[in-house]
Amino acid sequence: MYAVVRKVPMRSIEEAARRAVDGLGPTMKQSPGFIGYYVVRFGDQTGGSITLFETQSAAQEANSKALDWIKANLADLITGEPEVSVGEVLGAVTAEGTTGRASAA
Repeated sequence: MYAVVRKVPMRSIEEAARRAVDGLGPTMKQSPGFIGYYVVRFGDQTGGSITLFETQSAAQEANSKALDWIKANLADLITGEPEVSVGEVLGAVTAEGTTGRASAA
């Protein structure tokens, strides 16, 4: 499983979140390997998202679509460049239980 974390400095996190859930959310959901999409307040002037995918290639392809969508639909709210991190999920604990863990090196 792979996670994409996007942090974007912006003026109105609430408005950006609304637009992202309604506009970008369906696009992410239709992406191959999609697991989940979460819109997050990272601070007073920073919003963003965490998206989970089954594979690294799916995460990278969807991230490219997301960045294009952000530039086209949130330009009036963005005050700086998005910071993006993509990484392999090494372990997870959910309400359903442990779904994976890092292997010992």
